[in-house]
Amino acid sequence: MEGSRRTLLKGLFAAAGALAVPAALRPSPLLAAPLDKVRETGVLRVGLYTDNRPWSWEQDGKPVGIDADLARALAQALGVRADIALFIADEELSDDLRNVVWRGGLLGFQPCDVMLHVPFDRALMQQEDNVVFLAPYYRESFGAACSPDAGNCEVVPAQFKGHAVAAELDSIPDFYLLGHAGGVLAKDVVHKRTGYDAIAALGTGEAEFAVASRAQIEAAMADAPTSGIRKRHGPLPMMLSPGWDIGIAVKENSRSLGFALEEEMDAMMHDGRMTALFARHGVAWQPALASQPTA
Repeated sequence: MEGSRRTLLKGLFAAAGALAVPAALRPSPLLAAPLDKVRETGVLRVGLYTDNRPWSWEQDGKPVGIDADLARALAQALGVRADIALFIADEELSDDLRNVVWRGGLLGFQPCDVMLHVPFDRALMQQEDNVVFLAPYYRESFGAACSPDAGNCEVVPAQFKGHAVAAELDSIPDFYLLGHAGGVLAKDVVHKRTGYDAIAALGTGEAEFAVASRAQIEAAMADAPTSGIRKRHGPLPMMLSPGWDIGIAVKENSRSLGFALEEEMDAMMHDGRMTALFARHGVAWQPALASQPTA
């Protein structure tokens, strides 16, 4: 993950429910233009993080990944073409939202109609006035995995003292391993560029234990089925983050587009298309907490 996601996730806890706006209260003149504009131009411009495997990255000059496939599916549902813009994360998520959604970035980066893979969090919603957060579509969390010859993967991480353990540099998993059990693993941490790379290192003998997001673990294992990488099933002791929901963001005056995308994503979640889309990348789809009905 890049800087903005690291910064936000340090303080993320359980996500709140969606901030739905009753149809009767939606000002139709304001809401009609953005969706109509997308349909008029025939293009849905979607902002995705680069180097964020398995969600979005560039391969052979083409954006690929879970979010890239989702972007194309949403554009198709609107009857338009997807124009996927990969961008490098800034220092803060607020910077990403400004550069990608509501204003545009330096060096001529044009704002997008929608940004995917945005943490769906009430505190974030309250501090961002220029965007609307909608359509939570996945529940992410952290986990761990082990190399084929690492022994029992369910032991406390401190048991790997003296053996290489891997994590993405300057990420929550990195901080977790560095501080675990009073820092007993600090000298054993091998830093990788991404969480996906940290898990892949288990199959090449570079590490025996690695911490990453659930999607990164599952995708790396699926991409190397003969590597012998084993997923830890139990929770990580003293891992502060219980998980977070992922959704989308549109400009504040583009609610009509956001509602249309949310409606299509809800349909995908209910008819099995979302599960199938994730499965193509080796990831088991997990519904966001905020998308589930309350009692």
